Amino acid sequence: MGTWDTGPFDNDTAADFANALDEAEPEAREALIRGVLVRTIDASGYLTEAEEAVAAAALIAAQCPGGEPVDMSYGPEKPMPVFPSDLRVLADEALARVVDDEDGPASNWVDPEDWKQWRAILTRLRAVLAPPPPSIALFDFQL
Repeated sequence: MGTWDTGPFDNDTAADFANALDEAEPEAREALIRGVLVRTIDASGYLTEAEEAVAAAALIAAQCPGGEPVDMSYGPEKPMPVFPSDLRVLADEALARVVDDEDGPASNWVDPEDWKQWRAILTRLRAVLAPPPPSIALFDFQL
């Protein structure tokens, strides 16, 4: 994996994923993102699409309240569709798998400071993707 920084699209694999999204028809982009998230969640053993899952999660988080825009230098150049809310849960689950995979991307960092920065980015993404708590009580019991 060629990595030049710690951002979600700062590696060759994620940049290739951005290119694939740009080349896809607009209506196919959501399916590409959903597919990489589901395959990452369901994977057993080595997570072959971890970098793409992180990039997909960043695209979804960018549409959430508190989300940061994706770096357009390496991310997709074409606009993404508005993603359905169920992708937030899938993105969070995929990131949890990536974070927990000791043999995956976490093991690729030579500089411990880069690893800490990358881990902080994933933590921020997960915080944005987490669904907000309900604002009203679901049940009101009185005894």
